[in-house]
Amino acid sequence: MNTQEKATQVHQFIEFHREEIINFMREICAIPSMDSQIEAVGKRIGAEMQKLGFAEVRFDKMGNILGRIGNGPKVLVYDSHIDTVGIGDPQQWQWDPFEGKVENGCLFARGACDEKGSTPGMIYGLAAAHNFGLLEGWTAWYFGNIEEWCDGIAPNTFVEVDPRVRPDFVVIGEPTRMQVYRGHKGRVELQVIAKGKSAHAASNELGINAIYLLLPVISGVKDLEPQLGDDLFLGHGKITATDMHVKTPSINAVPDEATLFIDRRMTFGETKEAALAQVANLIPTELRERIRVEILMYAEPSYTGFVFPVEKYFPAWALDESHPLIRAGQQVRQLIGLEAAPAGKWNFSTNGIYWVGKAGIPSIGFGPGDEVFAHSVNEHVPLEEVVKAGEFYALLPGEILST
Repeated sequence: MNTQEKATQVHQFIEFHREEIINFMREICAIPSMDSQIEAVGKRIGAEMQKLGFAEVRFDKMGNILGRIGNGPKVLVYDSHIDTVGIGDPQQWQWDPFEGKVENGCLFARGACDEKGSTPGMIYGLAAAHNFGLLEGWTAWYFGNIEEWCDGIAPNTFVEVDPRVRPDFVVIGEPTRMQVYRGHKGRVELQVIAKGKSAHAASNELGINAIYLLLPVISGVKDLEPQLGDDLFLGHGKITATDMHVKTPSINAVPDEATLFIDRRMTFGETKEAALAQVANLIPTELRERIRVEILMYAEPSYTGFVFPVEKYFPAWALDESHPLIRAGQQVRQLIGLEAAPAGKWNFSTNGIYWVGKAGIPSIGFGPGDEVFAHSVNEHVPLEEVVKAGEFYALLPGEILST
């Protein structure tokens, strides 16, 4: 059977299951999975994989849902994070953010775009690939994971903790507008801690206000971006002051500690050490005994109690456009009738910071939806793309081996 005949078979399989795919999509969006609480939606996804004949379905130690199908020597992972950000102010939503609504062929719901939209296509695509012999030579994993919590931790546990499998290739299902993506900027999360001296607000001259100590740093951060690095593909570095925590004996006292949080997006040619130094250099010389800059650590337990301490540094990455995985992905897009487009990049961060940035495992992105709608009250995904993506995920394994 030639490649086009296989593509026709896959198309027919996906179309036959169209309503199941759409209903499954709506059901998983209807299950809240904010703040890394993915157990309930993971169980629903696990049930679908069992129905479709996956060889192994279980949760890992962290609480991610795993599904294995095929038994070949090559390993392919389909990475779809199934946690979401919160809904924010409920009054800002014009419909139930979980029940959602379907309008103009799109599902509007929390997580529809970021990133539950890739899960139905991945699961039904792998089932189709298995049915038609397209997984010969492959062991494929669906990996429904926690990512909004801290990107990169989940794949780190996949490789190093449970199931302790190092993939040959990974496909990340974050929204790509049905294009192949090949990289994005990295980032490092910093905190700037100022130590002041408390006093009664009525006698503020006796204290040292920790908030005021940070004002030169805040002003410096605001003006620093033009000096940051640039890259022809990934673009310009970014820096943003994102939060501040203050410790004070009361609201009638001079605060004795203030912490400024900074999100630093890093392009190629930038290092975490240089990013740290750039912020440290904003501290006036006379205040350096009272102010320090640190890279944040993540050591919070997941909902299962699993802890994986990690520095909050996430390297920039990009796969070369001529890489066989990129070429395979582009060939599959052509097979399923999608318009030709160069391999692109995300503006935000994904689990690719571990898969490629830290572990060096070739990875691409492919998923329904547009990232500009992520985390918004207008979050949505075209249901036609949710269904069509299944054809891509089904055909990719065979195309990789023939490229």
